[in-house]
Amino acid sequence: MSGRRRLALCAAVATLCAACALLPLVDPVSWIFEAVILLGIVTGVGALARRVPLARPLTIGAQALTGVLLMTLFFTRAQAIGGLLPGPDALAAFGRLMQAGVQDVGRYAIPAPVTPGIRLLLVGGVLVIGLAVDALAVTYRNAAPAGLPLLALYSVAAGLSQGGSGWLWFLIAAAGYLLLLLAEGRDRLSQWGRVFGAAGGTAPGGGRSVADPGGPAPAPLRTGSRIGALVLGIALVVPAALPSLGGGLLGRTSDGKGPGGGGTISAVNPLVSLQNSLNQPEDKEVLNYRTTTTDTRDLYLRIVALDQFDGTAWKPSERTVTDVPDRLPQPPGLGPGVDVERINTSLSTAGWYAQNWLPLPYPASRVDIAGRWRFEPQGRTLVGDRGQNTRGVQYQVESLQVRPTPRQLADAPAPPQRLLREYTEVPDSLPPVVRATARKVTHGTRNAYEKAVKLQEWFALYGGFSYNTEVRAGSGTEAIARFLEQKEGFCVHFSFSMAAMARTLGIPARVAVGFTPGTKQPDGTTSVGLKDAHAWPELYFEGVGWTRFEPTPSRGSVPDYSYPDTADSGDTARPAPEPSRPSAPSAEPSPDPTCGPGARPGSAACVPVPAESGAGPSDGGPPSAWTVAGIALAALLVLLLPVLPLLWRIRTRSRRLAGGGPGGDEAAATLAAWRELLDTGWDYGILPDDSLTPRKAAARIVRVGQLPPEDADATRRVAAAVEQALYAPQPRPASGLAADVTRIRAGLHAKATRGLRLRARLAPRSAVRLLWAVSARWTGLVARCATRRPVIAIRRAAAALRPGRQRA
Repeated sequence: MSGRRRLALCAAVATLCAACALLPLVDPVSWIFEAVILLGIVTGVGALARRVPLARPLTIGAQALTGVLLMTLFFTRAQAIGGLLPGPDALAAFGRLMQAGVQDVGRYAIPAPVTPGIRLLLVGGVLVIGLAVDALAVTYRNAAPAGLPLLALYSVAAGLSQGGSGWLWFLIAAAGYLLLLLAEGRDRLSQWGRVFGAAGGTAPGGGRSVADPGGPAPAPLRTGSRIGALVLGIALVVPAALPSLGGGLLGRTSDGKGPGGGGTISAVNPLVSLQNSLNQPEDKEVLNYRTTTTDTRDLYLRIVALDQFDGTAWKPSERTVTDVPDRLPQPPGLGPGVDVERINTSLSTAGWYAQNWLPLPYPASRVDIAGRWRFEPQGRTLVGDRGQNTRGVQYQVESLQVRPTPRQLADAPAPPQRLLREYTEVPDSLPPVVRATARKVTHGTRNAYEKAVKLQEWFALYGGFSYNTEVRAGSGTEAIARFLEQKEGFCVHFSFSMAAMARTLGIPARVAVGFTPGTKQPDGTTSVGLKDAHAWPELYFEGVGWTRFEPTPSRGSVPDYSYPDTADSGDTARPAPEPSRPSAPSAEPSPDPTCGPGARPGSAACVPVPAESGAGPSDGGPPSAWTVAGIALAALLVLLLPVLPLLWRIRTRSRRLAGGGPGGDEAAATLAAWRELLDTGWDYGILPDDSLTPRKAAARIVRVGQLPPEDADATRRVAAAVEQALYAPQPRPASGLAADVTRIRAGLHAKATRGLRLRARLAPRSAVRLLWAVSARWTGLVARCATRRPVIAIRRAAAALRPGRQRA
């Protein structure tokens, strides 16, 4: 094998060695075989181009063209020209796949499923890095800079991976790079012909030829190999001797010294783990339980309390842990006059669910569990010791359901100074907007309880916030300020922001992380899944203790004592329960067809077929009146055809926004306005997604359409009216929806480019519903005719066999 071929092969091997670091990120790993095939073909094309030989830029161009054709064949064959050449449709499909892949990377936890988008990113990324390495190391004969793309590929994998065997992938990637450097060194030395200082087989002139296959490796290569092995060993040994940080919510947290000892709990940030749980495609069961209480809406399962806010993140303080007592101490701050119900709960966790903190109802008064568990008194949490985790454990918990009245919370005395100092501390880096917004929202309140209720209502009801788990995670001061400005996030943002604002108002606050109560099962148990992961603020009131609030809209349940209408009347009647994970199907029925059964099937014009004339024009004579009428009608159709989508959209929009619905049905009018809003977004390039709830669909239109605040508020009002019409037992009548949809359309039009405006006006995308309606009508007509033909034939045969109709 020549030096160039050996170098090309080593470049491909080095790329694949670095790509091995991506294997733990996804499951299954079948994508690596596609990457091997494509990279092998591109490497072979490069070897052939260099053998011709072609100029260096032409060689790289030939390899890049081959890679594009291969990617088209593997990923967008259906949209390509001839299944191979990438046309406009194929390029658009590539863009959609890449965008979906980027979204999937942020949505799924490790190991992520190999969706088409993620598969494209993996295979395409390996192919691009392989082309860069081949160009640098082989085409331009400079292998050292080829380490940069290899390092980039490994760094992406190392940054995303959460595994504990990263040293193995580093070793493989480093070995591939060293192999490439040694191959380049051998290739360079072979061009010299002779080297100095060789022992043994000499060539004329006192040297030894590098090409001698029988002797040992040349001295420079042996030295280079030794240096490379030494450096690689140092790179592996030194990090092992240095201290490292913990691994998040699922990492080790206990530092206990065994029974009778003290020990501490390390501070970790569960933010990333919580967001990954909410974005999992499958709602896997984490645990299930059976309890003695009939109402589980307040039975939140608490894992850990985040009580320290340093400006970068909310995290649990390092606390001393002790042995788990037979009976846990009285909850801090709970007085004798508060209504308390004692309940018992039996819990069992899934075999795959392994973490150090034990999910518990709050406040627990007794925990019966086997294993090495320690108790942290301040947060009232149980944490595993010496590798103990929650994998497949069963345990019994006796806990209290505390039901304070609004009057008790409003009359709560000031908390102790020690607790006040610790739990109202905020960092100096907290932006002034947080404190100013808290004071503005709670203006006119008389006590800490009214301030807490005002904050909760502002976040959950009238503050204009929307729930979205795709928002970039963050828990520092800048993340809170950004959340207050953009008003979009998930439970972490809502709870962290409310707790920080409560602290600026002098109310002790912390954040609890755990699970909402879950879903009742037919067998009487309750199932808690990954999508029940949640975070909520806890505020301290003397005489009641740490009290849960729920600022996150559409998640969990709002506690009775936080309703403002009960503060004066003392009525603690519970309102209708709110679902833990609402699902709002947004199925959009196609609009009614606007043509009769005599229409030409599949025609976008949807007009009756003109009857053919029995007589044609005479030879050499003037055309008949029927011919002239037919030509005129055809010319009219040709002129009318391009504007039919525009006319149809105008008619459909006016019908939907007319209001009243059939028979004065307000719900039908609301849904018609919602369909018009979705079609308007579609016309301006925002494709409808039936899997999104109305609230998420509205947030998507606001985000993609870059709507100003007034138009964004109008979009949220329409979505709220749709949720009322779909889910409320007695929907509130909504007014002004037509004006809101008109305002939103104007906002989308103002933000669109000139080409998109013309497309939305003259050829709206949503006009395809007309074709769908005609196609559905035609399909139904054909199906009915096909079923009636056998029936008619049978009837005719039976009639022919009647005695009165038979011939002699």
